[in-house]
Amino acid sequence: MTSMFLFGATEGGLFDFDATLPLMAVQVVLLTFILNALFFKPVGKVVEEREGFISTTRADAKKKLAEVERLESSLRDQLKEARQAAQHVISEAEQDSDKLYREALALATTEANASREAARREIDSQKESALNQIKSDASTLGDLIVERLLAAQ
Repeated sequence: MTSMFLFGATEGGLFDFDATLPLMAVQVVLLTFILNALFFKPVGKVVEEREGFISTTRADAKKKLAEVERLESSLRDQLKEARQAAQHVISEAEQDSDKLYREALALATTEANASREAARREIDSQKESALNQIKSDASTLGDLIVERLLAAQ
């Protein structure tokens, strides 16, 4: 074995330039292409699809959020207008109610005054009739008393 050291390079050393090195390089390149084709491209494709899905979903979510905010603003405006309309209707109803109350009160007062006036006229008529009856009865009684006094004499 010592003769090998004296006569040249030995086989299987650190840098052996026979067919093993190019074969290993070809194997590494071939393994890289196979791994890339079988694993990395599908995984990369899935990752890109996920990123695309996430970006489109995010964009859709932003659009929907903007639409929701627009609808919310619109609904707030409609609610504000509805409240104002309701306040206006309530105010008009209160005014109408007050007007009807005043009209009913005025009508009742007018009817009460008319009824009171009719009752006063009726009372005056009955009073006049009673006074005329009393005068007639007093005149008749006076005549009767005078007759009896004259007849008694």
